[in-house]
Amino acid sequence: MSPRTSPLHDRHVAAGAKLADFGGWSMPIEYAGGGVLAEHAAVREAAGLFDVSHLGTGTVRGPGAAAFVDACLTNDLSRIGPGQAQYTLCCVPDGEADAGGVVDDLIVYLHGPDDVLLVPNAANAQEVLTRLADAAPAGVIVTDRHEEVAVLAVQGPRSPAVLAAAGLAADLAYMAFAGGEGQEVTVCRTGYTGEHGYELLVAAERAGELWDRLLEAGATEGIRPCGLGARDTLRTEMGYPLHGHELSRSITPVQARSGWAVGWRKPAFWGREALLAERETGPARLLWGLRAPGRGIPRPGMAVLDADGARVGEVTSGTFSPSLRTGIALALLDTAASPTEGAALAVDVRGRPQPVEVVRPPFVPSHVR
Repeated sequence: MSPRTSPLHDRHVAAGAKLADFGGWSMPIEYAGGGVLAEHAAVREAAGLFDVSHLGTGTVRGPGAAAFVDACLTNDLSRIGPGQAQYTLCCVPDGEADAGGVVDDLIVYLHGPDDVLLVPNAANAQEVLTRLADAAPAGVIVTDRHEEVAVLAVQGPRSPAVLAAAGLAADLAYMAFAGGEGQEVTVCRTGYTGEHGYELLVAAERAGELWDRLLEAGATEGIRPCGLGARDTLRTEMGYPLHGHELSRSITPVQARSGWAVGWRKPAFWGREALLAERETGPARLLWGLRAPGRGIPRPGMAVLDADGARVGEVTSGTFSPSLRTGIALALLDTAASPTEGAALAVDVRGRPQPVEVVRPPFVPSHVR
């Protein structure tokens, strides 16, 4: 089956984008006239515009919709109020194989007690919404809006000026949003780059108009369109997890250091008993960062070795850091090996041990708050 295309596909083609299948969607990886390094630098220094319409969107509406979502997903929705968003996890329920593993990580937009918007990842959107729909009580309706809503992101230190010039809400607290049903654009102060930024939800038929408007408004601010290649280098520098790499059915929030997104005192959420048990006993592996001073670049699946050459973990994400000009990686390391910050390990890069230093991400300072 051919990958689905974004409402902005024609604009990407016109801009000379290199396209690739991402979660079943044909999305831009990089654009002509600069590539990943230039796009990464634009976000760190000025502003970048991303099409992330492969992300899913779904609504959960009806009496007690927010309470229902709260009883399913890990984070505690009582910590936020209407007009705020929250990062959370959909875990495998207790009683199923891989209980406590992560089906997906997603953002919840809380409009009110009876109205919730979800933004899951592309490949997992259908499963998340199906699980919720199957569990929903009478009167609560789960609707898949993946094809109806486009998602854009404006990221970087000049992003507030870009939004203001485009006539959009820019003066928002972190994880707060403005707009919603019946309004032109929903703007949320969040993102996946570690920079001050925003994600914008707009009706699919209006996405092209908004894309053009943002590029025009940001012309004097150094904005440039950015693909998912730069999005990956940016998020890796922050140590942000990517589902399928740092989170999965076999990698729990406890192992991935995502326990901060779990409402441990809540009476119910999917996978609660399995996760409480793992937290009590301690995980068998834990996520760390690795920094490579040499020329080799750690890549996913590569073995992490101790000084004796014994395998003590595996790289989950690895890339060249444009900011640090060196290789960096995220890796799950065996807790039995007692890894510590600053420890010297190695990564098996095509049969050759590449020295790495254990670090605690982020690799570069975050500017999201």
